[in-house]
Amino acid sequence: MMKTMMKLAVVAAAWSAAALADMPKVLLMVDEKNLGSVATSEIETLAVEMLQEKGIETVDRNMLENNLERVQKAFRGAGDNRAAAAMAREFGADVILLGEAVAKPNAAKVGESNLRSYQAAVTLRAVKTDNAVNIATSSANARAVALDDVEGGTKALQEAGRKAIAAIIPKLAGKADAAAGPRNIELTVGGMDQIWKLKETRQRLKGMKDCVAAVAQKSYAQGAAVFRVSSLLPAEELAEELVMNPPEDLKVQIVEIRENAISARVVDAPQEDE
Repeated sequence: MMKTMMKLAVVAAAWSAAALADMPKVLLMVDEKNLGSVATSEIETLAVEMLQEKGIETVDRNMLENNLERVQKAFRGAGDNRAAAAMAREFGADVILLGEAVAKPNAAKVGESNLRSYQAAVTLRAVKTDNAVNIATSSANARAVALDDVEGGTKALQEAGRKAIAAIIPKLAGKADAAAGPRNIELTVGGMDQIWKLKETRQRLKGMKDCVAAVAQKSYAQGAAVFRVSSLLPAEELAEELVMNPPEDLKVQIVEIRENAISARVVDAPQEDE
């Protein structure tokens, strides 16, 4: 009985670790207005809390604020998914959660009191950063009653935001890797002390039609080349293909594999005796 329970615990731990590994890293950018014009961050703050409760990592807000002008220009450009996705990738995000939220007071007071009602609407859109595909949307409305305008708008925003975020979180976790299309992987290859090794490696990558949709060489310096590979396979499987089918006269050694990056080096293949 004890051994069975221990096995079940090991399986559960492995499942939990795998589930967390599949969770996307999310960057939040919501255009929020309280009382129709006052900038606020109620939805972003709430989203960070709710995402982290589910084990979903978010991009650090301080990092965004240090690049605020550049971030705002990219994210608020007429709903341009590609610009938003490109910027989010720079921060290591797998998904960017874009949205709009606004709260406004109703003109009339509630009954004979000094209370007023406030209406909020929140719309969210999740975009996968490697191919700029929409993977989920949600929207919600809410009302709140308060004496103070700021308090009333804040309460309405939080209520609507909680509903919209709760609706989109399962879609984020379930569809992060389900959206169609290749994934961008940065491949860094060292050991290229001769230019023919660079050429053979580049040609090998371009020849992997079953695994690679496109290849672009980003740089080559001091014997190392960096490629942006639009891969049809996860990083670990692409690395295996490179090792099993290396460039001509070379062997590929894998140094490190991350979700969207591979570090490798090439060495001369041993010559067979004639």
